[in-house]
Amino acid sequence: MNGYNIIDVDTHVTEVPDLWTSRVPEKMKDKVPHVAKDNRGREWWFLGDQRIASPGLSATAGVGDMKSWPSSYDEMHPGAFDAKARLKYMDEMGIWAMVMYPNVGGFGNQAFLKLGDKDLMLACVRAYNDWQTEWAAADSRRLLPITSTPFWDIEAAVKEVQRCAEMGHKGILFTGEPQSFGEPVIGDKHWDPLWEAAVDLDLPVSFHIGSGNMEMGLSKEKVKTYGKMATFAALSVDIFLTNGIQLSDLLVSGVLARFPKIQFVSVESGIGWVPFALEALDYQFLGNRVAEERPDLEMLPSEYFARNVFACYWFEQTAPRRLIDKVGIDNILFETDFPHPTSLYGEEVHDRIRTGLDDCEPEVRRKILWENAQKLYKVEEPSKQDEARLSS
Repeated sequence: MNGYNIIDVDTHVTEVPDLWTSRVPEKMKDKVPHVAKDNRGREWWFLGDQRIASPGLSATAGVGDMKSWPSSYDEMHPGAFDAKARLKYMDEMGIWAMVMYPNVGGFGNQAFLKLGDKDLMLACVRAYNDWQTEWAAADSRRLLPITSTPFWDIEAAVKEVQRCAEMGHKGILFTGEPQSFGEPVIGDKHWDPLWEAAVDLDLPVSFHIGSGNMEMGLSKEKVKTYGKMATFAALSVDIFLTNGIQLSDLLVSGVLARFPKIQFVSVESGIGWVPFALEALDYQFLGNRVAEERPDLEMLPSEYFARNVFACYWFEQTAPRRLIDKVGIDNILFETDFPHPTSLYGEEVHDRIRTGLDDCEPEVRRKILWENAQKLYKVEEPSKQDEARLSS
């Protein structure tokens, strides 16, 4: 492993304009997400006549930021939406593989709930998963799709996971707080068929940040009082820490006791908060004698975490230098979040790794940057020809 030394476990692919209109039945085409220009010539995603997102805001790496984002696909880094360009960028960075997540459907696939029609919602989910599979076919060893789920329909969700596993998908995207959408809480046995499928197919389940209800995150009152960018900065930290709330829920839910082989990943939420969360959970668990009420929980929350959960980091510097042993060497993954506004891009990727991990032993560094992800996502090693091509 000379030139390639990173497996990146959280990136996003900017959906192409005709993703849904070219794949759903004719009768649905005027109802699914599509791209149109506003009166200033900027491209936006629309649902009907409702503007829902900017393609450029999810693809600022190397070309913009939250205050000045690309107004069209032509202005984006081509690796945001073109698979061959993505592979070229990966080669430049020494990144062997990237795990891929969505934008338009929401980080937990919750945006499709706005459609209000289950047939239409399912058609959109399937169209996205099909497109992601096709996109990854540029090199399926290196571009790793994660299945978006119609979580509002457990039977359909299980079928979609099984369908996509046959197409080579490497994991399952799920909302970390289904109760915020009127569904049962994570520990309810309503979800057991999905966990059973995850175990049977040996696929990890991802809680990506922002997978819950974010309607009040950028409230008009906050933006007016704090300013838009200050509000967004606070919102970013809010959603990182919300994954901590979801993790706490998972660790006492009973899911990990019922399914000891299942694996969960807290995506794009960092690792610095994990030791506190685990210490606090253990303290409360023991102090409140939870085991007397819940004999099914035979281990401490921190022990379930060590066995069943991974956390991802990217920009942090304190945690990689001081807290790796408290999080768990075997439980940490590395990401860049390319091409989002909060992503590491270009030389910053290696700068952050170097200043964060240089004090680590080589075997620890390799686990975090490569081995843990390779095992979790069953990533093929690069061949000698791949390495030779990279170094030529």
